[in-house]
Amino acid sequence: MDAMDQHTRAMMEMRHVAGTTRAAYNAIYASAGIRHPDRLWPWLLDLIGAGPGMRLLDVACGEGQLLAFAARRGLEAHGIDLSDVALARARSSAAEAVLAVASGERLPYPDGLFQRVTNLGSLEHYEDPVRGAREMARVLASDGLACLHVPNSFGLRWSVLHAWRHGDVHDDGQPIQRYGTRLQWTRLLQAGGLRVERVLGFDEPADLPRRARDWPGLLLRHPSRLLIPATRWLPVDMASIFLFLCRRA
Repeated sequence: MDAMDQHTRAMMEMRHVAGTTRAAYNAIYASAGIRHPDRLWPWLLDLIGAGPGMRLLDVACGEGQLLAFAARRGLEAHGIDLSDVALARARSSAAEAVLAVASGERLPYPDGLFQRVTNLGSLEHYEDPVRGAREMARVLASDGLACLHVPNSFGLRWSVLHAWRHGDVHDDGQPIQRYGTRLQWTRLLQAGGLRVERVLGFDEPADLPRRARDWPGLLLRHPSRLLIPATRWLPVDMASIFLFLCRRA
């Protein structure tokens, strides 16, 4: 049994195609795309201590939202994505970033190049996530920090409540989707050469409306988001997303 099979066999997994193909992601980005509220990015850069002059790589950068904020802070921002459609959007939103079409499982960079590496909501979609973790560890500087977020099998807001309401696992329609427990993800990252320093529960407070008039619509469309303020008091293992902060092993 190879490392990938060993560390993903107990995870929940859904497959719509035999591999995370460029065509599938081009179709996703040509339609709705994948975006997060802009309020997320300054908070995240603060969390990882990303400052001017640092070299940052966002693996699976999508439309380049994080890269745009990183460049404004004076970081040397680099991004790769499998989808050339996503990168076309990134070039307009993050004009100062250095972008490349590439797979997260084969990063086109030399060893130890980056002080910060991010991979947000992507590793769970890889054909071989252990290889993806290994590649991030390889390009991370000896004193660098990697930040990843991945979904929890038993997250209260996404997985558990969705199963109670619909009798099934939440499926976002991407070619491959996996859910794991905190220890399953920890073992997988360690197998890829990353040493976990800290794990945070993460339920995207940026998803909450800023204006009072937007709250009634939230109640109708996304009632489970009302739980977000309470998640800071829940155990990490009940969070929808795990945010891993890692060093090179």
